[in-house]
Amino acid sequence: MDHTSDPNALRYVIDPQRLDLVEEFRKSPLGVHSAELRKMLAKMRWGKAQGRLVLIVLEAGKAWRLSRIPERRGDPMPFVDDRIFTSLSEAEWHVFKIRWQAMTGQTLPPEYQGDL
Repeated sequence: MDHTSDPNALRYVIDPQRLDLVEEFRKSPLGVHSAELRKMLAKMRWGKAQGRLVLIVLEAGKAWRLSRIPERRGDPMPFVDDRIFTSLSEAEWHVFKIRWQAMTGQTLPPEYQGDL
């Protein structure tokens, strides 16, 4: 059963002490993850659509930019900042850090603050 078919995944409570899951994600943002990390990512990625962070493809396989789903369907997708990512792994890691802080209320330790 993966995170998309596990009815309990969205009830997962993110434990801000679980830096082992942070490290697992940092080592391989696009890789195959443990069941525990998959549950945490499902919790981070799903829920209310409005305001959710998404990566917009500027150039397939080469450039991405961070945006948010707008309040109203059909409205323009507002970019969060001016940063353009040239690595999908780097973009995913950046989003992970933002979501971690938003959902746990805690910033990651300094060793996890930088880029990959």
